[in-house]
Amino acid sequence: MRHEECGFGAGSVLLSFLLGGLVGAGLALLMAPQAGPETRKRIREFSDDVVEKATSYAGQAREKATAYASQAREKVTTTLDKAKDAYDEKRSAITAAVEAGKEAYEKEVQKEPAQ
Repeated sequence: MRHEECGFGAGSVLLSFLLGGLVGAGLALLMAPQAGPETRKRIREFSDDVVEKATSYAGQAREKATAYASQAREKVTTTLDKAKDAYDEKRSAITAAVEAGKEAYEKEVQKEPAQ
């Protein structure tokens, strides 16, 4: 079964992998034998890096979502325009057929001898 069928897209799998790695690296920093101030400094740098990467990923995801939405909107608009054109075309043909039918009927009525 594919990941998409389970509700896991490639982006969510990648994000999970990335976050798991970052948590593991953070724990490694906490467990490393260092002085308290040095450990806090490394954790702060690590936290800043995580925030920067998460912000970057969120920005990229937002850009992709905007692009996909724009493409979808364009496709819907194009499809609607085609449907309107087809409707107008069929309506014109039907109107012309009805008018031709009316004219033919009127000609036939006029041909009948008055009794």
